[in-house]
Amino acid sequence: MGDEVTTPLPGDFGLTRIEGLTGRLINLGQHLIGDGAPVQHALVYVGGGMVVQAMPGGAELIPLEEASPVVAWSTGVVPLTSEERAAITLHARSLVGTPYSFLDYASIGLAFYRIRPRWVRDYVADTGHLICSQLVDEVYLRAGVHLFSDGRIPGDVTPGDLWKVVCGRG
Repeated sequence: MGDEVTTPLPGDFGLTRIEGLTGRLINLGQHLIGDGAPVQHALVYVGGGMVVQAMPGGAELIPLEEASPVVAWSTGVVPLTSEERAAITLHARSLVGTPYSFLDYASIGLAFYRIRPRWVRDYVADTGHLICSQLVDEVYLRAGVHLFSDGRIPGDVTPGDLWKVVCGRG
């Protein structure tokens, strides 16, 4: 399922749980869109014990031990070449400081219910904001790796969608 490997390689993404009220609210939102995964957060391992993760104050580069404990890694589940790993790592580092927006959660929810107006989709895409799962999807896309082949618009990704990839259901 992906969590058997405890040592990530640069370019792998990890999935975590968020404790407290924030985690419960994200979990509720995920359940409302049929995404009842046991994870609420995603990050990218960039090597040297460091990860990049999207946070409300902007994407940050932090030591892995300061992040929430990883429940599952993509290691061994998403095959990556050394060139793809290097590109993912480079792109993840380049996104440090990228703003975060809770509006992105609303946009993904509206898309799930097929009631998202085009202007909302375009506005969210134009802001350049990224929530955690969007950051993972974005760095993989920039490296030429498509995690999803279901025709979704890039960025319409939740931590639960990434969970399905790690579990082999994506």
